[in-house]
Amino acid sequence: MYSDINGTSGNMAEHSRKSRSGPPDGSAAPSDNTSQAYAADWAHFNRWCRIKGADPLPPSPEIIALYLADLASGSGRSPALSVSTMNRRLSGLGWNYARRGFALDREDQHIASVLTAIRRQNARPPRQKSAVEAADIHAMVATLPHDLRGLRDRAILLIGYAGALRRSEIVSLDLHRADTPDPGGWIEVFDTGALVTLKSRTGWREVDIGRGSSDQTCPVHALEQWLHFAKIDAGPVFVGTTRDGKRATQVRLNDKHIARLIKRTVLDAGLRSDLPEKDRLALFSGHSLRAGHATP
Repeated sequence: MYSDINGTSGNMAEHSRKSRSGPPDGSAAPSDNTSQAYAADWAHFNRWCRIKGADPLPPSPEIIALYLADLASGSGRSPALSVSTMNRRLSGLGWNYARRGFALDREDQHIASVLTAIRRQNARPPRQKSAVEAADIHAMVATLPHDLRGLRDRAILLIGYAGALRRSEIVSLDLHRADTPDPGGWIEVFDTGALVTLKSRTGWREVDIGRGSSDQTCPVHALEQWLHFAKIDAGPVFVGTTRDGKRATQVRLNDKHIARLIKRTVLDAGLRSDLPEKDRLALFSGHSLRAGHATP
């Protein structure tokens, strides 16, 4: 059973089977979800500074390097963080410093040398593709518009992540068991969540997806919104839209759409902004949603 990205989960098998201010440099303000993640990053850094007797302002590369080293080693009940997660934390700190009129030099030798040392200490080869984490998904879906295509793509990302689904499994889903001659799977929606039944090499398997605490990031709510406005009551769940984006077609999406969607929203959300665009595109793929559950 998989938990949804907001922390709640369901057991479908037992069920019968706000205005924001931008940074001083005039760049666009992040979405509400991204702003909340950045605020949490800043609060965590400030608590660490109080414990260490350090001042978070103005930005000190030496202090931030020590902070990163602590994150990498873990302390108390806090697990050691990966380099990719620390890079996201750096993005949050950089944005918060910009709002306060300061610039964070992420290329400073103190910060760069600590990150390099941490990579070397991992004692394992770098991942071919980067896993998407819950905070990343929040930022990615926040970049999507609220038109019909946006509703569909939001449901794809949230359902795919909450269920740890392969991209081929996502696009193969039907709304009901007998909707198509050879279904790859189907999804049932209940009051407490959704039950996904998938066809695998060894038979059929079931995946529970619980409702979230917020409609903005609830995978089941996102699915319901897409099905309602797309007027889908049978057949493939995820289909294309007309050129004007106002109506859903009956044509099932290709799994390549999932890979393109992930790459586009990763760029729009500013994930791994420390890397050149071509490296960021190479880092994420259609497998990233599933890897987010498979990777510690």
